[in-house]
Amino acid sequence: MPAPKDVKSATGTGNTSQIDRRKFIKVAATGALAFTIVPRHVLGGTNFIAPSDKVTLAYVGCGTQGLREMLPLLAVPGFQVIAVCDPNKDAVGYRDWSKNGLRDEIRAAIGKPDWNPGGDNAVAGGRENGKDIVDTFYSNKRAGDSFKSCTAYADYRELLDKEKDLDAVKIMTPDHLHGLFAIAALKKNKHVLMHKPVSNRLLEGKAVIELARQSNRITHLVPWDSNGSMDQVMEWINSGKIGKLKEVHNWTNRPVWPQFSTLPTDTVPVPDGLDWNLWLGPEADRPYSPEYTNMFFRGWYDFGGGSMADMGHYSLWTVFNALQLTSPTTIEPNLSHFINMNGVVPNYVRNDFSFPMASSVRFKYPANGDRPAVDLCWYDGGIRPALPDELIANNEELPAEGMMFVGEKGKILAGFNVQNPRLFSRKKKEVATTSQVVQSYAHDKMVAALQLFVDSCKSGKQYPGSFSEAEGLTEAVNLYAASLRSGKLLKYDAASRQITNVPEANKYLKREYRAGWDPATI
Repeated sequence: MPAPKDVKSATGTGNTSQIDRRKFIKVAATGALAFTIVPRHVLGGTNFIAPSDKVTLAYVGCGTQGLREMLPLLAVPGFQVIAVCDPNKDAVGYRDWSKNGLRDEIRAAIGKPDWNPGGDNAVAGGRENGKDIVDTFYSNKRAGDSFKSCTAYADYRELLDKEKDLDAVKIMTPDHLHGLFAIAALKKNKHVLMHKPVSNRLLEGKAVIELARQSNRITHLVPWDSNGSMDQVMEWINSGKIGKLKEVHNWTNRPVWPQFSTLPTDTVPVPDGLDWNLWLGPEADRPYSPEYTNMFFRGWYDFGGGSMADMGHYSLWTVFNALQLTSPTTIEPNLSHFINMNGVVPNYVRNDFSFPMASSVRFKYPANGDRPAVDLCWYDGGIRPALPDELIANNEELPAEGMMFVGEKGKILAGFNVQNPRLFSRKKKEVATTSQVVQSYAHDKMVAALQLFVDSCKSGKQYPGSFSEAEGLTEAVNLYAASLRSGKLLKYDAASRQITNVPEANKYLKREYRAGWDPATI
């Protein structure tokens, strides 16, 4: 993978022709990259944008997080959402962080204080909610614009075939549909805004990235907007404050969803309005279970990418760029197991379907330029690195989530998104501390980030956070999953994209497409 050009390397050098991570929100907020539009004094009214200047967009995935992220997107005048898509029609069976939180966010955003999701009257979700939110927002908040009602689709393929005036798509589906839908959109010459991961299969992710490189369309992976800054950490590393860098440790409190030790066995009818075949997409047919869908999908190898795919994009992307991590040579898993009792004899349950309750995975990355070989260690399920002596001396403990850089002469401890780094060395317990502001998903920052996508679609100039820039991380999160599934140390050859020491593990790098879902045919 080519070294990113917009982030400083481990030696402190880099191409500054693109926008770096720290300047992103400032630039977005001040409109330094704003695309020139026809002023309102010509067309009438403050902030008016002519219909021909809007980026028409299809919103694909109307689950809870999809609807939550739809709200700031609707507030960007440069977008016009003309279609929504989800295989689930109504708000039935959804789960969220609270019962009424999302409903109340929607009410405030669309200017309708009595709005309810309908369905089972619990949590919002489904394409009919998505369509209603779009239409109500435009009627109440942008009544001066001329909009026709947006169209709701169950099948993404039908949407791409029928929406002839579509410029872009935002993909907010379960992980197993990301790569497939991104490929289909790029083949139709659409810009693509997508949540993580690029794909939950390595070879499919590579195919997405290669197609994006060949295309002149704008691609953007949403987590880039929330990555922290590596500037202070790299300054300390490059100036030798911790000696030669040896290890990077990153740990999360995920999963915050169930991860199962057995497959679902209960017979449950498919909810009215859910097209189960479309929800499965490319994955093998199986009976419906609510334990596969909505907030649960991340824990299944078939449908999700596990804790690292869920959270590592927010914490590690900036680390990959700054340290110029490309492809690991070795992946070493450690994972929890499940014991079953058949009669009086305990036995290990072979689990090749669900991520473990807890795991740690060590990646070995070769030297790159002046940066020495380095190990990247990921932890989830409550596992954390060994407590550093410096914290023991201060009677401190590691936080539930965090980041640590370990060198030959010292350590840097930081928050999960590299915020508030603290420097320790052997000569002096605590050499320096600093305070940094971490980018959040606050409404105004999301709007500013989305405006950059609009501007890039209009100008045709790719901005930071493209699919191709996430190649190293895409490789890592999928090798993480493959190592956990195999339960074995894996040796990886990046040139051939093959696991060389456990050949049978290569099946975990690809997807066996169900009939009608091969990306070569859609």
